[in-house]
Amino acid sequence: MPQGDKDKYTDKQKRKAEHIEESYEDRGVSKDEAERRAWATVNEQDGGGKKSGSGRDD
Repeated sequence: MPQGDKDKYTDKQKRKAEHIEESYEDRGVSKDEAERRAWATVNEQDGGGKKSGSGRDD
């Protein structure tokens, strides 16, 4: 099971990760690997557990 606290993610990000994970599992990827890939995808697309703000990274 991947490490990390998922509390900082939005509900939308959590749902997105769940759908991505299910998609990987449907293609025969193991549960642990599917979960790892799903969160890696969410992090890459959304910038991790950051809350949206002004849209600027200072």
